[in-house]
Amino acid sequence: MSDPVHVKICGVTSAAAVSEAVTAGARYLGFNFYPPSPRYLTPDNARALMLDVPEGVAKVALVVDPSDDALAALLADLPVDFLQLHGHESPARVMEIRARYGLPIIKAVGIADAEDLAALEDYLSVSDQILVDAKPAKGAALPGGNGLAFDWRLLQGRHWPRPWLLAGGLTAQNVAAAIRLTGARQVDVSSGVESAPGIKDPAAMRAFVAAAQSESTTAQV
Repeated sequence: MSDPVHVKICGVTSAAAVSEAVTAGARYLGFNFYPPSPRYLTPDNARALMLDVPEGVAKVALVVDPSDDALAALLADLPVDFLQLHGHESPARVMEIRARYGLPIIKAVGIADAEDLAALEDYLSVSDQILVDAKPAKGAALPGGNGLAFDWRLLQGRHWPRPWLLAGGLTAQNVAAAIRLTGARQVDVSSGVESAPGIKDPAAMRAFVAAAQSESTTAQV
C-alpha cells in the first residue's frame, strides 16, 4: 500500500478554516495574494493565520505574475514554505524567482487539451512541483479556483520527474475517480470545499480528504 494522497486546501481565509483544514488532514494550506480573488488576504491577515499552522503542514503563498518588489514585500515578514506561481510566468521568470528568493516553486499550468501538455514540460526543469489545473476560459477574471475540471484522460500514463498536484473542479464526490484515472498522489482543492466563495466548509474538507486518501494507487511523480 502506498503513502496516502497529499491534499492541498487552497484559499483559506480564517483561523477557523486553518484549524479545520489541518484537522481534516491537509498537507498543504494555500494563502491567496491575488486581489481580485474572493479568497484574497492581505499580508498582515495572512501572517496571523500562517503563524497558527503547525509544523508538518506547508504554507503556500499563491501569487499571479508578481513583480520583484511585490514579492519582496510579501515575503519580508511571512513564514512561507512554497511559492505558487499561478499566472503567465515564463520558465525563465520561474527560474529567476526561485533563485532570487530561495523558496521551492509550485508552478500552475492550465490544461484544456493535449497541446497544453507541451507547456507543462517546459516548466519541469525550473519548478519544484507542478500544479496541473483546468485552463480558465478566455477572459476569465481568475486564473484558478473557478471550479472547472478538464479531461483527466489527458494525464493517463504520464510520468514526470517532479512531484505534481491535480487541481480543477475536484470535490469529495469525484476526487477518488480522478486519482484512479490520473495516478495523482497530490490533489488541490479550493471552491470544491466551500459553502460560498472564500468560505471553507468543515464537513466538505473532511469528506474531501477522506475520499482522496481512500485511494492507494501506485505513486506517479
